[in-house]
Amino acid sequence: MKPVSDNLRGALLMMAAMAAFTGNDTLLKAVTAEVPLFQSITIRGLVTLCLLAGLAWARGGVQLRLGASDTRILGLRSVGEIGATLFFLSALQHMPLANLSAIMQSLPLVVTLLAALLFRERIGWRRLTAIGVGFAGVLLIVKPGGAAFDGWAVFGLLAMGCVALRDLATRSLSPGVPSLAVTIYAALAVTVLGAVLAPFQGWVAVTPSHLIALAGAAVFLIGGYQFIIMAMRVGEVSAVTPFRYTSLLFAIALGWITFGQLPDALTLVGAGIVIASGLFMLRRQRQLGIT
Repeated sequence: MKPVSDNLRGALLMMAAMAAFTGNDTLLKAVTAEVPLFQSITIRGLVTLCLLAGLAWARGGVQLRLGASDTRILGLRSVGEIGATLFFLSALQHMPLANLSAIMQSLPLVVTLLAALLFRERIGWRRLTAIGVGFAGVLLIVKPGGAAFDGWAVFGLLAMGCVALRDLATRSLSPGVPSLAVTIYAALAVTVLGAVLAPFQGWVAVTPSHLIALAGAAVFLIGGYQFIIMAMRVGEVSAVTPFRYTSLLFAIALGWITFGQLPDALTLVGAGIVIASGLFMLRRQRQLGIT
């Protein structure tokens, strides 16, 4: 078991990562109210790639050439990254930030279930029950068939599935693949997506405030990736992972401050059920010694 200080640092780094990712989402939501989505993705992606290139140079370079097996896995991961970006940001344009964040809280449940189905990882009835209860919480958030149902919530669910695919593909990469290389390829894939689709939406003139916001989003995005990698390497996975759920708190706060949006009571109840299920599952995995 790692020292308490390592787990504390890991927890703080995880919270910093969640704050950074939420900052990226907030800035993109604000910008895409005036600038087409794919134009925004392209501009943010170009800034991100420039910053990553500078980071790679500062570290003395990065190995981008991978073996055949890792290249195939990275291709699958890129598909997940592209799908997650497309569905998540499309939903983000039309949904309150906190509601979409609440849907994404069920990601650990989905990853555990898919790992059991695809990698034949053992999953007992307690964790399976926790997953079922968590999905019931998701239904409270999405409200299918009800008057408050938001069709864009389906895009949120699709984004969550794509993120699960991305994370499972990441687990399959060889340990020697540099994290920075994975980040660079992910940023490149998303930037190409934006550049290919931007002409179909059209381009508009961007103001200096738009450029500053998109540059800020790029900084937040890179910071989020770096913080989360550091968090997982410093602390124990079972001790650090629960702090992913702080992203909902950041989303509620920034959604209220920036857009004046707050989730309704049913969404909060559903999010609470999802988080409680995820925490129970993580506790159970720790008891079983599963990392």
